[in-house]
Amino acid sequence: MAKDKTPRRPRAETPKGFRDYFGSDVTDRAAMLATIAGVYRSYGFEALETPAVETVEALGKFLPDVDRPNEGVFAWQDEDKDWLALRYDLTAPLARVYAQHRADLPTPYRRYAMGPVWRNEKPGPGRFRQFYQCDADTVGTPTVAADAEICAMLADVFATLGLGGDFIIRVNNRKVLNGVMEVAGVLDPDDPEKFAHERGIVLRAIDKLDRLGPEGVRALLGPGRTDDSGDFTRGAGLSPDQAAIVMGFIAARRDSSAATLARLAELVSGSDMGRQGVAELDTIAALLDAQGYGPDRIVIDPATVRGLGYYTGPVFEAELTFEVTDDKGRRQQFGSVAGGGRYDDLVKRFTGEAVPATGISIGVDRLLAALRARSRGDARTDPGPVVVTVMDRDRMADYLAIAADLRRAGIRAEVYLGNPKNFGNQMKYADKRAAPLAIIQGAEEQARGVVQIKDLVLGAEIAASATLEEWKDRPAQVECPRADLVARVRAMLAGQP
Repeated sequence: MAKDKTPRRPRAETPKGFRDYFGSDVTDRAAMLATIAGVYRSYGFEALETPAVETVEALGKFLPDVDRPNEGVFAWQDEDKDWLALRYDLTAPLARVYAQHRADLPTPYRRYAMGPVWRNEKPGPGRFRQFYQCDADTVGTPTVAADAEICAMLADVFATLGLGGDFIIRVNNRKVLNGVMEVAGVLDPDDPEKFAHERGIVLRAIDKLDRLGPEGVRALLGPGRTDDSGDFTRGAGLSPDQAAIVMGFIAARRDSSAATLARLAELVSGSDMGRQGVAELDTIAALLDAQGYGPDRIVIDPATVRGLGYYTGPVFEAELTFEVTDDKGRRQQFGSVAGGGRYDDLVKRFTGEAVPATGISIGVDRLLAALRARSRGDARTDPGPVVVTVMDRDRMADYLAIAADLRRAGIRAEVYLGNPKNFGNQMKYADKRAAPLAIIQGAEEQARGVVQIKDLVLGAEIAASATLEEWKDRPAQVECPRADLVARVRAMLAGQP
């Protein structure tokens, strides 16, 4: 008789392209998002939360990674044969919300949203399939004053986070690019679907300018490009003359916004849509200038296009300009951390009526990494809780009371709940928790009404010191009356670096 096979144990590993978040990753992110929310609220925006799951029909198909299953989204069919998917951004759900609840919402509707999104894209270094976004959008107004306000608000976010002088927000207009493509012969105003595939490749190619350089972009505008690994990416198939027009658009930026706009006007002189886009950029520049947002913070840049297909007007890209060191020790700028633009046709999919909208999305993980890189170089380890050790398991109530007193005073504290038999293991646990202090009270201390407080931060410094002479006046462990515990702990914590 064959023996039953032992079932294989599951592998303890995260799915490819996903990761776990620990400790300060979570708390630092929450603090940063609270700061951003404060800026959004100061502009009159209200919070909104939507489900992680939407119908595929509601999400639409706007992701640029069309070679992946379901065009880059994680989708499945439920028991009712309806196709559902994890949201790939926070904007498509907003369009559904506004279409569904527009009778009850103010117009314009200003909202901000924060949370994870999922994309079924090929993972790579720093590229994950789940990541956090932080959005702010205005729905229901066609005026480009709303676009200018979004840019100003984003500049205020960076300034409030302490990034003043280390960022630039680049602004362009999809209408200008469409006008250029009309002049180049890859857009027919009477048949918007004609050449749609080619235009998608053009958009993605221009969006990769920083990474591929002008020659790489030119190759993708033409027959295609082979990368360093030997993989070939099919291009848009534009002729050399057509590609030259698009490349001229990319290089249209001049020393001032006025000069840039003048050059763009030349490039789109044969397109009504292009001229309208240039006029909108001129208005945005004037509105921002009136508020004091000059080209040191917000600039007109024709090379900014954004990859998603639903943008219809102004588009924005926020870049951090300070340098960081990569894994190979090379210095480079941190790069893009936010992007957005106007998407006047997205709600129309639901209602059949044009509903203008504009917004911005911040890449939360990248922005948090940037803040850490700028201020500390590495992610910091937050101080852990004060650890109350257990010398006698029959006195657990006393130890819990000590921790409760500390918490009531606003001090993080916990009681060691492992096996208390080995005191050394309790100290190892405190070290692993990054505890600043440990509280010790055995039977003898209890009888005298005192506690011992061990300064673990100071103890680590003493242990690492070459000489003990300098520490003789700073003992790493002190005794105090139990009644004075809270005050003494507070003072010791205040004195730690």
